[in-house]
Order: sequence, then C-alpha cells, then structure tokens
Amino acid sequence: MSKGNGRSPGALDVWCWLLGLVLLLTGLFFAIGGAKLVSLGGSAYFLVAGIVTVLAAIQLFRRRAAAVPLFGLVLIGTLVWAWVDAGFDFWPLVSRLMLPAGLTALLLATWPALRKRESKAPAAGVSYALAAAIAVAMGITFAQMFVPHPTVAFNGSPQPLVPLDKNMIQKDWSHYGNTPGGSRFVALDQITRDNISQLQVAWTAHTGDVPMSPTGSGAEDQETPLQIGNRVFLCTPHNNVIALDADTGTQLWKREINAKAQVWNRCRGLAYFDATQPVAQPTAAGATPVPAPAIAADDPCQRRILMNTIDARLIAINADDGALCERFGNHGTVDLKAGMGDASDPKYQLTSAPTMAGTTVVLGGRVADNVQTDMPGGVLRGFDVITGQMRWAFDPGHDEPNAALKPGETWKRSTPNSWAPMSYDAAMNTVFIPMGSSSVDLWGANRTPLDHKYATSILALDATTGKEKWVYQTVHNDLWDFDIPMQPTLIDFPQADGTTKPAVVFGTKSGQLFVLDRQTGQPLTQVEERPVKLANIPGEQYSKTQPFSVGMPTIGAGPLKESDMWGATPFDQLMCRIKFKSMRYDGLFTAPDTDVSLSFPGSLGGMNWGGVSTDPNHKVIFVNDMRLGLWVQMIPQKADANTPASNGGEAVNAGMGAVPLKGTPYAVNKDRFMSPLGVPCQKPPFGTLSAVDLTTRKILWQVPVGTVQDTGPMGVKMGMKMPVGMPTLGGTLATQGGLVFIAGTQDYYLRAFDSSTGKEVWKARLPVGSQGGPMSYVSPKTGKQYILISAGGARQSPDRGDYVIAYALK
Repeated sequence: MSKGNGRSPGALDVWCWLLGLVLLLTGLFFAIGGAKLVSLGGSAYFLVAGIVTVLAAIQLFRRRAAAVPLFGLVLIGTLVWAWVDAGFDFWPLVSRLMLPAGLTALLLATWPALRKRESKAPAAGVSYALAAAIAVAMGITFAQMFVPHPTVAFNGSPQPLVPLDKNMIQKDWSHYGNTPGGSRFVALDQITRDNISQLQVAWTAHTGDVPMSPTGSGAEDQETPLQIGNRVFLCTPHNNVIALDADTGTQLWKREINAKAQVWNRCRGLAYFDATQPVAQPTAAGATPVPAPAIAADDPCQRRILMNTIDARLIAINADDGALCERFGNHGTVDLKAGMGDASDPKYQLTSAPTMAGTTVVLGGRVADNVQTDMPGGVLRGFDVITGQMRWAFDPGHDEPNAALKPGETWKRSTPNSWAPMSYDAAMNTVFIPMGSSSVDLWGANRTPLDHKYATSILALDATTGKEKWVYQTVHNDLWDFDIPMQPTLIDFPQADGTTKPAVVFGTKSGQLFVLDRQTGQPLTQVEERPVKLANIPGEQYSKTQPFSVGMPTIGAGPLKESDMWGATPFDQLMCRIKFKSMRYDGLFTAPDTDVSLSFPGSLGGMNWGGVSTDPNHKVIFVNDMRLGLWVQMIPQKADANTPASNGGEAVNAGMGAVPLKGTPYAVNKDRFMSPLGVPCQKPPFGTLSAVDLTTRKILWQVPVGTVQDTGPMGVKMGMKMPVGMPTLGGTLATQGGLVFIAGTQDYYLRAFDSSTGKEVWKARLPVGSQGGPMSYVSPKTGKQYILISAGGARQSPDRGDYVIAYALK
C-alpha cells in the first residue's frame, strides 16, 4: 500500500478481517434464522440478505473490492423491502435500516483501499461522499429518535379555550374520579396551556410508606388523593390515611392502619361523606329515594373518610382529626370477609376506592386471578355510610341475587367479581359496576349460566336496594382475563341531531371503547357480533362470536402481522418474527389451547384501571393505554386436591412461568411477548395517549407517552430521552385550561399535553416514577390552583419513594 493511502497493508488486512467477521456473523445469523422464518411461512428477506452478506464477508476476507457492491445489493434490497414491509413508519424503518446503513458506510470508506490494492482507480471521491451521505442520514435519523412520532397526527385547527362559567367553578375533588361519574376533569382555568411554562413545585410531602417491591406482587402507590376544603386526603400502599394542608403539604393527622397482604398491597383511593350537607335526591322518573343519614348530633364523625383495605375491611375515619368512627361497624371497622367462606389472604382483597352512592357505600372486591376454581365469590355490597350496616348484597351466582344469607350460608363461590372503581349517577340513584370474569380466568368449562351473564360486563344496580337495572357484556366466556378494568365514566353523549344523551363510556383490556345508554344499557354506537376461531380444550364453552365495538376507535389492539414485529436491532426483530410465526394467533380473541398462542393485548391491556378523562366542553375523552402481548400455553395436569395453587400476584397475571390452576385439568404457562433484549416484540409505541372525539367518534390525535430514559434492554437504564412510548399504568387529568396531565409511564416525569393538539407542552422530573392519578384543586384559603401527584415508583423500576408533590404557578 502506498504512503498516500495512509495505512499499511497489515492494517488493511486486520481491518478487513474484523469487518469481515462482523459481516460473516451477521450473515450467518440472518441466513440461519431466515431459513427458520421461511420454514414457518415468513419473510424471505433475512435468508436472502444473510446469504449475500456471507458472500460479501468472504470477499472481504479475500480483500476483494467486490465485497462492497455485493453488500450494496443488501442495502438496496433492504431499502426496497423496508418500504414494502413497513411503509414510512419511523421506528420500524430505524430497526430495519440503521445496521445495514452503518455497515455500508464502513465498507464504502474501505473501498478505495481495496480498489487500489487491485490496481484499480480508487474512486475515493465517490466512495467517501457516499459514506459521508449515509453517515449524515444516520445522524439525522438518530436525532429524529428523540422527537415524538405521533401514530395519529393532529391535522385540524386548535380548539380555543372555553371561558369558565363562574357558577361551575370546582370547589372540591371529593370523589375518586373527581365527580361521582368519574369525569377526571377539573373546572379550573388558572393553569392553562398558555402559562404552564411557569408551573413549578409548590410543596413536597412524604407519606413514610415506601413501596419496596417493583414486581407488582408487592406494594405499589397507585392512588388519586381527595381534596375537601383546605385539606388533601391520601392513602398509602398499606392503607395508612393522611391529611395534609392543601397549601403547604404539612401533615395535619395520620391514621396508621398498616394493613398487609402477601401480594397486591396498594390503595387507589378513598371516599368522603359529609353528614352536615343535604343529600341529593334522584330526579329521574321511577328512581328509588336515597335514605337520609341517621346520625346523632353528638357523633364526632360528621365528616368521614371511607377506605377499603387490602386485608378486606371497610374503615371509617373522622375527616377532622383522623380518629376511627366508633359508631361505624365495630368501632370503625366492617369485616368484609363475613359471609365469604374461605377468603384468606391473598384470595380476597380490596384495592380500589369505595363508591359513595347517596348514603350507601358500595364496594366489590378483588378475587385473585388464576389460583383455583374454589375461590371467594364476587358479591357486591352496599353499606349504610353512618352505621356500617349492610343494606343489600348482590350475589351474581344466585338466581335471586338480592336474597339474604341464611344462617351458616356463604355467598356463592368463584363468581364474577368487580375489582375496579365504580361510578354513580345521583339523578338515577344508580351505581355502574365494572365486572371481571369468574375463577379461573383462562379455563371456563365449569362456568354457570349466571357466570356467562355477569362476567366481563357493566352492571347497573339501584344504589339504595341493590336491585339490577341492566347488564351489558363486552366479552362472552372470557378466556383472556379481559376484565373491564376501569371506572365507567358518565358523559353526555352527542347525537347526530345536536342533542345529547346520558351515557356510560369505558375502555377495556381488549383495547375497545364502548358507549352505552345510561338508562337501558344498550350501545349508542355500533357493536357487531363477529365470528371468532375456537380452540380445542375439551368441555370448554366457547362462544362462536364476540362483540366488536366498531362504532368507536380500537386503540392499540392490532391485529398484528409479521411486519409489525420489531426490535432494537434486526437481530432481535428476526427472533421476534420467528416467535410470532411459531405461535398461533387468530387476532383479538385468540383462545388459549395446549399449543403456544399469542394474546394481544395481553391481560394487562389495552386499557387498565387508570380510566378515561373527559373534556365536556369539546366532547372529547382522553385514553391512555399499554401494548404488551402475552404468549399462553395450557398444560395438562391432574385435577386433584394435591395440586398446588398460585398466590395470585402480578407475576401470575402477567406471566413469568408456569402456574397451576388448582381444580382444573390444566396449568398455564405464559409470559410477555418480548425480544431477547427484553423489549416488546411489536413495533412502538408501547404506550400512547389518545384524544377521541365523541362527535365524530374518531381519534383526534394519538401520541407516544414515555421514554427509555429510566428503563431499557435487560433492565439497564438507557438514560436517553427517546419517546418511543412506554406502557402506561395510571390515569389522566383533563383541565379547563386545555391540558391533559399524565404521570403513569416508565420514566420519571409528570407531563402535560395540549388537549387540543396532543403536543407536549410541559414536563417535570419526578424523584421516582409514578403510577398515581394526577388531580387538581383550588385552595379556598389562597385561591391558588394546584396540580398534585403521588410518586412511589414506576412498574418494573427498582427506584421507590413516598413522595406527594404539588405544583403551582410561580
């Protein structure tokens, strides 16, 4: 090699061997994996690219210039294939093109030396120019990796802010979802999209209850606090209740309950009742009156906090001083395991806030998933808010669901249960209840006609009597754990003639949105019963059709195809393609069987307990989701008394190995559908925030939420703010000021988006991640509006804390 080349022949040899080895290993991986993919009926790209890459590697080992144009064919072929396979979708193109582009740039930089070695014209100018162009393109692409790429871009004109009706100004956040109907909308306009840049931390408080486990089976902070007057009320993962000063965060009192359970330690919210205020009576025709609160004048608990606990108690606490309400139940406590039979920990727990329905406290309970066929029932109960006496029970396993228990009897076992928050319509005196499936989730050969009626449905009950008004089912014979996971939200649904109709809107784990008439339970948007493929589990009661809510958008639910497979590199993308083609996948309702099948979305959702937030001014709802598939396999086992049972923790719900289903002829093996690097196998985003226009019934905008800053492959934090969109677990808050707040991502931020356009307009770094629901209030003392969030740690993150943080304008 000449001096003018600047590199000795020995250096060129070493370089060619190193680069050739990279090409050879890449080509062999592609060719071997590609052959497997082709045998499964998948794309031939990897096989062909792998063979040509191996040939290029051989030429490079021989120091032949032909290696460069040979691999150039791989790049050209990849460009064509990527465009055909993925279109112009940014993240799929990055996964497909960055590696071959980088290798091509290196080969082009080497080409002049190889040509000179063969006594050919070096063509250095062209080679270096092409290599530089590719490097620049890669640099631009890398920069674009830090820019959000909406899956549905906003393309209209921004909606103006609506002036706040002074008669509608919010005074308190006195219910879990702000209003009894779960609006998660704050009628305050001090903080707006125009001044939010001035939002900063006003105060920080500590609860003293740090949730230590990041697995979901331990303790997690998932609360949305309450605010009444100048006090904020919050609960901790172990059911301690704290009152804070709304302006300073100073602790006013603390009631330590320190409840503990083997799994699922959390408190999502509280209820509040003020006996000094008049009780609203229903106005709808035929509605049952609300009983007046029979409270003595000398009872110190005129204002009380109600809380469910993870060890199955209903507790009443004096909102003024934190003392237990001695005249409620047994010195402030009602045992919710009474009448349940064997409801030992962790079979039966309560994690969601109780529902204050007039003067009746309504609650359900979480029955652990995938444990055994003999489990506590899903009885729903209403209690007198003053005395704690049970007013009614609704047993979904009894032909007469309101029948009283006889001495020695228990509620029916293993019936559909309601673990998520409920909502209440005061005008109708009706409580709307989201229902889950019966035990066990993935096998239903033993299910009864009543199981089939009530499972995975919305159930409307009279709040005073507990009598059924209507029930609407969203999944037939649910074999996917597609519980309705969220509080049904009450809205005024716009009609074609410009009027509105009282409605219930909610999302499901299957990624579907339903809108029901509040009076009748009938869909107000089109729902089709579509045929679905069945599996072959003996005795299973398969439904030949399933409801598809085609009149509303489906969010993040597929259907998936091979080209949707993704990876941080082409290597794990290839592995994901092989996984995908190796499994049975029949779309949304792929029934589990003894083969390996794919459930997408998996049992986490889709949408989960965070619920939707609303903008009543513009008739828009805001929905956040996660996109995590599960592979599932039923494993034959002996159904006898010696079969062990699982503990019903999150590892059981989301996968992580084989789980026995005691009392059934099967165990189940399932896990998240992830690449070898621990990244979801389908293309980003893995979590989004969507605005759905209720008038057009279309998505206005959909943006990725969350970055890989605080997470990454193999559990290693990447530290890079790439907004790929991460799974979200926690709710949103919409405001009169044109904002949507969310904190429930895998990175440590509270974010605000322009509710009109979906543009991120503000974010604040949190000390740890959050699974809490943002809320907002105005101080009656200072007139200052606050945004409040609790931060105890994000799912799958090792970092934990006990923070409650309030933000206000400078």
